[in-house]
Amino acid sequence: MSRPYKSIDVLRTVGCDTFEMGLLPVLRHLVLGMLEGEAKACARAFDIAIERYGEAIGLPVAHGLQKMAVSWLTCRQSDSGPEMRDPLCLEAKKTVTEDEIQMISMVHHMRRDNASAARSAVACVTHGRMDPEFIRAGLSFAHRFPAGVQRNARPAGRPKLSVVA
Repeated sequence: MSRPYKSIDVLRTVGCDTFEMGLLPVLRHLVLGMLEGEAKACARAFDIAIERYGEAIGLPVAHGLQKMAVSWLTCRQSDSGPEMRDPLCLEAKKTVTEDEIQMISMVHHMRRDNASAARSAVACVTHGRMDPEFIRAGLSFAHRFPAGVQRNARPAGRPKLSVVA
C-alpha cells in the first residue's frame, strides 16, 4: 500500500544537515539493490558515497549504511519491506517516503545523541521491533560520523603492523 510521497524538504524541517541529506541516495541504492537482488545497485551506492564524501569518508559511510540496511531488511522481512523511491528517477529524487524520512531522522537523532527521538524513530522504522542488531548498526554509524565534527576530524587511522617473532 503506497502512501502519498512528501517533498524532500521534509528532511530539512527535521533539521537534517547536508551530510544526512547526502545519505538518502546511497541508502536508496543499497536497499533497493538488496530487495531486488541487484549487485550493481549496491556498487552504485558505494560510488555515490565516494563521489559525495571522498574515498576516505565515502567508503566507511557506504559500509555503515550497508550494515544498517541489511539489519533493517532482516527486521522488516515479515512485511513487504521498507518503501523506497527509485534513486534513478528524476521525479522520485524530489520526494521521500515515510520509511525514508524515519530512517534519515533516526540517523539524525543518533548522531546528536538524542536518545528519546532516536528511540521513537527506530520504533517507526522497524514497525515496533526494537531489533538490537539494527540499533547497534545505527549507533555504530552515529559514533563514526557524529554531528558537528568536521569530516576529517575522526580519521580511521592506519593499521599498525608489528613483527612478531
